Amino acid sequence: MKKIGLIFVIFLLILSTAIIKNSAKKNEDEIFTVKENLRILSSEFEKIKLEHDYLSSSEKLLEFQSQFFEDDLIQKNIANIKVFNFKNKNKKIQDLKITKEK
Repeated sequence: MKKIGLIFVIFLLILSTAIIKNSAKKNEDEIFTVKENLRILSSEFEKIKLEHDYLSSSEKLLEFQSQFFEDDLIQKNIANIKVFNFKNKNKKIQDLKITKEK
């Protein structure tokens, strides 16, 4: 009877070790996947942030205008800008509405 109890305990220990090891491996795989996705998104964020910082300064935009476009760009009145909307096969031309985001 003691031998059967000892064998049963050893079997339970082996089974529980296998289950714990399997779940730990799954967790490690998930952590690796999340870290890889985070690394990719972080590098993408850095590129976009650099582009935004570089292009959003008015001095740089004026420099690019004079450097690349010379006289090709002309200033337009914002009231003359129209928006063309397609909704449920309805075509509609509206004035541009500028709102502040919060």
